[in-house]
Amino acid sequence: MSEQERDYDEFRVIEDLAGWRRTHHNNELTAANMDEEVCLMGWVQFRRDHGGLIFLDLRDREGLTQVVFNPEHNAEVHDRAHAIRPEYVIAIKGVVRPRPEGMANSNMVTGEVEIEVNEYKLLNTSETPPFPIEDRVEVGENLRLKYRFLDLRRPSLARNFIIRNKAAQSVRRYLDNLGFLEIETPVLTKSTPEGARDFLVPSRVNQGEFYALPQSPQLFKQMLMVSGMDRYFQIVKCFRDEDLRADRQPEFTQIDIEMSFVDEAYVQDMAENMVKTLFTETIGVDLPAEFPRMTYNDAMRDYGVDKPDLRFDLKLTEVTDIFKDSGFKVFASSELVKVMRVPGGATLSRKEIDDYTKYVEIYGSKGLAWIKIKEDGGWQSPIVKFFSEEEIAQLGERTGVQPGDILFFQAGAADIANAALGNLRCELARDLGLIKDDVYTPVWITDFPLLEYDADEKRYVARHHPFTSCQPDQMEVLAEEPGKAIARAYDLVINGYEVGGGSIRIHTQEQQKIMFAALGIDEEEAREKFGFLMDALQFGAPPHGGIAFGLDRLIMILTGSRSIRDVIAFPKTQKATCLMTEAPSAVPSKQLRELGVRLREKKQD
Repeated sequence: MSEQERDYDEFRVIEDLAGWRRTHHNNELTAANMDEEVCLMGWVQFRRDHGGLIFLDLRDREGLTQVVFNPEHNAEVHDRAHAIRPEYVIAIKGVVRPRPEGMANSNMVTGEVEIEVNEYKLLNTSETPPFPIEDRVEVGENLRLKYRFLDLRRPSLARNFIIRNKAAQSVRRYLDNLGFLEIETPVLTKSTPEGARDFLVPSRVNQGEFYALPQSPQLFKQMLMVSGMDRYFQIVKCFRDEDLRADRQPEFTQIDIEMSFVDEAYVQDMAENMVKTLFTETIGVDLPAEFPRMTYNDAMRDYGVDKPDLRFDLKLTEVTDIFKDSGFKVFASSELVKVMRVPGGATLSRKEIDDYTKYVEIYGSKGLAWIKIKEDGGWQSPIVKFFSEEEIAQLGERTGVQPGDILFFQAGAADIANAALGNLRCELARDLGLIKDDVYTPVWITDFPLLEYDADEKRYVARHHPFTSCQPDQMEVLAEEPGKAIARAYDLVINGYEVGGGSIRIHTQEQQKIMFAALGIDEEEAREKFGFLMDALQFGAPPHGGIAFGLDRLIMILTGSRSIRDVIAFPKTQKATCLMTEAPSAVPSKQLRELGVRLREKKQD
């Protein structure tokens, strides 16, 4: 065994930090610090032995610094350094020196310098991690989430949380400067099941009764307006027991805002300036001076969804009227027929088209019709033979189709056709490279329907929540034709994500009663669920409105992350489990008895 391969256990003595104080983080030192004596601490990222010299990259949440152990400078310290391995925790004292000529690393903030070590302390050792602590290694998400405390050491994730902190502080400064009060609202509250499912918490003191974790602080912030608090905000945890996707979690964080004596324009202006300030202060991006407005109907007409991604130009075109008497019965009998022209899309292979056909099935579609326009102007498709010359001419004129393009169609129920083609639009844009990651396209979506009909429950339900006001001149419409009422609601969409939503609230008891009646909630049920709200509205509630932003979604956009789980410190999986702590988990029978809870036996497969 060589001298360098011998056992260095005698050097693996874990020490403390008595008398040592860190002078810099590991991304701070540059040529401006040359010859300074410094003290750095962190984890060993990489170790390299070069001709007697030992080089380490020392990492903390801020970045990396190269340190070097030179036997000619300090033989004893160099000898002890042979014990150091990746992910060991160390502290070093040394002098800032220039890197040797030709060895500078322009990709690192600290790439011009290295630290010549005079002393070091071994603060802790580490087992070999289950995956390398670096960004360039692809690791399965389940393994990352099981060892999330290691995953968070990776520079890309550490950066996400530095940006998240900057964003939260930017919001607080902005709202504080406008006179908002940060007020906490209860986490244990009353279950009011309208919309997503509540998480229920059994009460030990009041057996047989339950609290709910808040889906939002909506009613409490309205109570604060009745209380005269005037301007409220809170960065708050919310909980919804619903199916999960890449941009959803059972617990998530809202920037929750409410204001008295305001209208829609006032809330939107305040929120718009907050978001512009947030982007400038966190990632140095200037958003447009004024965000465009788009009505719900226009969004659905042109994009098929109410959260359009405007970073690319693909639009949908309705052609229902062209095919109302068509020999192609699938189109002729459909409630809605829409088409999307994809310039240059004729190069798509049949396999790619088949993959897109499977994709739209996610949204309830039964298929995906298509037409390729060949370079000689011919139309290639299994469905063209069913079209008349007049239908082909009208279709070509309305879509402006050119040789080399492809047309994709959806036909059927309006909600399915819109959802399928609208989401296919975004999928195609990603695959065809039409989306630029450094472009941000905010848009306000307004004039939503106040209610929508739920065929399963056979009643109207609130599109946003049952405390949203309709347009001022539509109270009779709400009472007599609920489906036609337009909400005083507004959503802010950025790059295809709904990042914020709000409304002007109902602030009189009479209007709230009309709203409950439209929702099929009688006075007894309203009193049981919302009695405290109805009481409050009797005592001079001011006109008020607000907005709530999904902080997690905003951070996704700010960091360019693909999953919301990459911007939440300890997220749940798509099955709502925590792989690190193994929550949720069974609890002892004694705890259940104290709560007065008995579980049904699980069904055997």
